[in-house]
Amino acid sequence: MIDWRNISSVFLDMDGTLLDLNFDNHFWREFVPLRYAERHGLSLVEAKAELMPRFKETEGRLEWYCLDYWSDRLGLNIAELKAEIAGLIAVLPHVTEFLDAVRKAERRLVLVTNAHPKSLGLKMERTCLNAFFDEIVSSHALGFPKEAAPFWRELSAIEPFSPERTLLVDDSPAVLRAARQFGIRHLVAMKRPDSRQPPKTIVEFDAIHDFRELMPSG
Repeated sequence: MIDWRNISSVFLDMDGTLLDLNFDNHFWREFVPLRYAERHGLSLVEAKAELMPRFKETEGRLEWYCLDYWSDRLGLNIAELKAEIAGLIAVLPHVTEFLDAVRKAERRLVLVTNAHPKSLGLKMERTCLNAFFDEIVSSHALGFPKEAAPFWRELSAIEPFSPERTLLVDDSPAVLRAARQFGIRHLVAMKRPDSRQPPKTIVEFDAIHDFRELMPSG
């Protein structure tokens, strides 16, 4: 799938790419509605009916990923709630082997995530994956989500890279489209970002079930 002789930089998403998206899906679809229902005297069904449209409205915007934004809007400490169920944070299969192989192949390895710094810190503390990376960039530091074209322009200003020689792996088609528009040549999607859900059918991009299909060679 990838000719590693043509790769200098490897950009990796976090949630749904390196980490099992089950944590975030469970958190936003079940745990937050449960705590919101308890706080506001609602049934779980009522809480979900109120929250899901609000979540949907912010998808693709930086606010969707901002824990402070949702803490303010929902009257809940979202960062503390995430810490309560941090035991569900899990690394997807063969991720560490892949990261180790990329390091040994001497490619620049960059974590590029929409995760809020508080969420990013919690997940790195739980997984210790930060030790593998040359650089970690949160979209919150740049002011744009990865789905937005300006993100990639801002990223290139602080992390110089050749789009023609960069590999991006991400579970979001919207992110991959924005990266493709910027000129990033090597784009790979994740077929199974959530281990509790069936694989996705992906036709727009090359896609993998796990990182064994993408190991550096040569």
